Amino acid sequence: MLAILSRCQSGELALVSSEVMDLEFARSSDRERLNKVRALCSVSKEKLIINEAATERAIEFQRCGIKVMDSLHLAVAEEYGIDVLLTTDDSFLRSAKRINTSVPVANPVVWLMEVFQHER
Repeated sequence: MLAILSRCQSGELALVSSEVMDLEFARSSDRERLNKVRALCSVSKEKLIINEAATERAIEFQRCGIKVMDSLHLAVAEEYGIDVLLTTDDSFLRSAKRINTSVPVANPVVWLMEVFQHER
């Protein structure tokens, strides 16, 4: 994560957050985790808004077995044409492989290793 954040801070990559993150913050009781995620989001360059199209797409994802918050993350990412959605949630990663989406969902470590390989 530090390598990704470093690239975001240098402008090489752009990190975005969304209103979905705000919803998760409001629901979280784990203050330590919440503070870590908020620190990550402070590097973001833009906050994506949940609109009606994203909400409708999230419902489609939920019908395919994607959890509510995960479906919103993915639908908003699709709506804004995000290149990749990074998550450490193994359940979300497995579920995302089963559906048709324009946004790849990847583990940050695996994704960064692929980025490094392509740079060689």
